Amino acid sequence: MKRFLSVLSLIMMAVCAQAQDPHFSQFFSSPLTLNPAFTGKFDGQWRLAANHRDQWPSIPKAYVTTSASIDGGIMKNKLPNGDVFGVGVSGLTDASANSQLKLNYGSVALSYHKALDEDGYNTIGAGFQGTFSSLVIEEGKLTFEDMLRQNGFTGTRTDFLKNGNSQNYVDLNAGLLFSGSSNGDNNYYLGVSVYHINKPTVGFISTNYQLASRFTVHGGGTLPISDVLKLNASAIYQQQSKSSEATLGGALSYNLNGDEVKPSNIFVGAWYRIGDAIIPYIGLETAGLRIGASYDVNVSSLKTATQSRGGSEFSIIYIKRKSESKGIPCPKF
Repeated sequence: MKRFLSVLSLIMMAVCAQAQDPHFSQFFSSPLTLNPAFTGKFDGQWRLAANHRDQWPSIPKAYVTTSASIDGGIMKNKLPNGDVFGVGVSGLTDASANSQLKLNYGSVALSYHKALDEDGYNTIGAGFQGTFSSLVIEEGKLTFEDMLRQNGFTGTRTDFLKNGNSQNYVDLNAGLLFSGSSNGDNNYYLGVSVYHINKPTVGFISTNYQLASRFTVHGGGTLPISDVLKLNASAIYQQQSKSSEATLGGALSYNLNGDEVKPSNIFVGAWYRIGDAIIPYIGLETAGLRIGASYDVNVSSLKTATQSRGGSEFSIIYIKRKSESKGIPCPKF
C-alpha cells in the first residue's frame, strides 16, 4: 500500500508539472512513437505494428501502455526510383495508477524519403505528425491526506480539479532520418526527432503547464557476420524537461531458412537502459511477421520497491511484401 501511494504521488506530480512521455523498451518496434520520419520507411507495401507494456508489475497496474500503428508508401509509380512518400496513422493508450489517470491519443503522419543513389540503398527523409490527445483523471478514485478520518479515507476533498477532469490538446511532432547501406546486405541509420514542438498547455489544477518537448537521437544497424548470422544493434538518447534516458544494446539473429528476402529468423539479445534496467530480448520472425518479448530487470535504486521487476513488454510487426520484393535494406532494430 505504501509503495502504491508513493507511485501515485509521483504520477500526480508528473501530471501537474512537465510529465515524461510513455516509452517502450523495444523502441525499435514502435516506429511512429519514436520518429515520424520512420513512416513508410521499410521494404514492403504496408506495415502494422503493435506494442504492449506493463511496467512495475509488483505495484498493480502502475503503468500499462499499448500502442498500434499502420503505415505504408503511396504514389510509388509517380515518384523517382528509390524515393518513398509515406503516410501512417497511430494510436496510444496509457493508464497509470490502476487506470486513475489515462492518456489516449491518435496521430496522422506524413514523410518523404529521397534516394541518394540509383539503387535506393542510401536515403534521407523527413516526417511530420499531428496528434490529438485526451488526458483524463478519475477524481473519485483518488485519496488524499486531508480525507483521512478515524474510519479511514471517508472525508471529501473539494475544489481540487479546477479545470475539470479531462484535458484535450493538439500536438505537433517532426523528425529526420538517414538510412544507408554500403553493399545492399548491411544497414546503418541515424535519426533525430522532436515531439510536442508546440508545447501544448495542460493541467487539471488552477495553474496550467506547458508540456515539455521531447528530443530524441537514435541510431543502429544490421551487420552480417556469416551467411545465416547477423548482428542487429541500436541505441537511443531521449531528453524531456529534466528527465533523460539512454539505452543501447543488440540482438543476434539466426536465419533458419537461408532466405534473405523472406527470412525466418530467431533473435536473442539484450539492451541496457543506463542506470536503470537490463532488458533481455527474444524474438521470432517468419513470413513478414516479427514477434518480440522483453523484460526489464530493474537495477536502479527503485529495485527495492519494484522487487527488481521493471516490466514486461511484447511487440508485433507485420510487413506485407510483394513476391518480387527487391530486399532493399532498411532500419530494423
